[in-house]
Amino acid sequence: MASGGKLYGKQTELAIKHFPGTELWPREMVEAHALVKKAAARTNAALGVLEKKIAKAIEKAADELIAGKHADQFPLSIWQSGSGTQFNMNVNEVLATRANQHLKRTDIHPNDHVNCSQSTNDTIPTSIHIAAVLLMSHSLIPRLEALQASLEKKSKQFNSVVKIGRTHLQDAVPLTLGQEFSGYARQVQYAREQLEETSKGLYELAIGGTALGTGVNAPRGFKVLVVKNINTLTGHTFTPAKNLFANMAAHDAVVSTSGALKTIALALMKIANDIRFLGSGPRAGLAELILPANEPGSSIMPGKVNPTQSEMVMMVACQCLGNDAAITAGAATMSNFDMQASKPLFANSLLQSIRLLSEAAESFEKHCVRGIKADTERLRNYAERSLMLVTPLAKKIGYDKAAEIAKKAHKENSTLEEAAIALGYVTREEFRKWVDIKKMIG
Repeated sequence: MASGGKLYGKQTELAIKHFPGTELWPREMVEAHALVKKAAARTNAALGVLEKKIAKAIEKAADELIAGKHADQFPLSIWQSGSGTQFNMNVNEVLATRANQHLKRTDIHPNDHVNCSQSTNDTIPTSIHIAAVLLMSHSLIPRLEALQASLEKKSKQFNSVVKIGRTHLQDAVPLTLGQEFSGYARQVQYAREQLEETSKGLYELAIGGTALGTGVNAPRGFKVLVVKNINTLTGHTFTPAKNLFANMAAHDAVVSTSGALKTIALALMKIANDIRFLGSGPRAGLAELILPANEPGSSIMPGKVNPTQSEMVMMVACQCLGNDAAITAGAATMSNFDMQASKPLFANSLLQSIRLLSEAAESFEKHCVRGIKADTERLRNYAERSLMLVTPLAKKIGYDKAAEIAKKAHKENSTLEEAAIALGYVTREEFRKWVDIKKMIG
């Protein structure tokens, strides 16, 4: 048991010795694991396998961890046993010590009481699922919705601003800035919807499967009742796993959710990258957008403004891509026989991606998207000088002649109208009738 000011005991001490490191378990996992222990204690008491007074003390101790107390009592590195046994025992020991302190006893045991009817193999994946669901529903999804709404607002604001399109980084036919931003809004919406659909697998919990999925050492009815208690505590609708063996031998719900997070990361990266290029300049870049000047961009060049929010989002996206690659590698190499042995890796990578994307989406919306302005004069000039305005002429005079007009205008730095008339392919009246930007933007 614990000694001195420490709430953890011998097994945690051994883990500190044998798994040194500075990357600790995410706080979301500590809180989720405490919640699982609370639900288990309540269930065990109801089923008559745990003294009610002890169960209440464990619940009280768990509430302290859920509230963020005793955070310094979880010193273990994330890089430990692939099952996460050391983390499970760290939580068990802290809860046992606090339960003993509440009841002024010394006999409440980390394994016999706190871990009653459970194992590392079913509690850790259960906690990963719960932590991810809570973090997504309370943070990531609402912030993606806010970002989508902000992009939709910009789309309406820029609805009549005509600009030149670009494909292959080259000039293309025109569209409106509002149409471009509507695409960004839809990307965020689609990625969020995919996450909501794909992450449904996280609502299946492995708790009650104990070591392998057979339910050994868990009383009859435990699996159903413990999930019911978890639902009461979280306000979500979790269900017992449809097949406990599958949920413990492989964590496919984590893998697929990570893939959906990757889609969000890539969507945000595309949007952030476009915005930083469209805001490049102010005199030697595209400079179509005027980005918020949040802070000095250089320690040596006065007055410089950099697209820092875009850069932040893109770095976050890169980290999330790395996390997804790590989860993929863990799933491919460590899902052997009856237990997935990269649970700590999965917990750390999945929760970090959710947390990072949530924070990045909020900051990007607040400090960038909300304050974006359009340089309408520059956008108009770019659109009017675009060689790709020749496109409608291809329907009237043929592709080859239209291409000849564009090449001549580019070579001589003249307007399309001047080149077309000089070549004798159209009259001035025909050109102005057929080449109409407003008709081209739909």
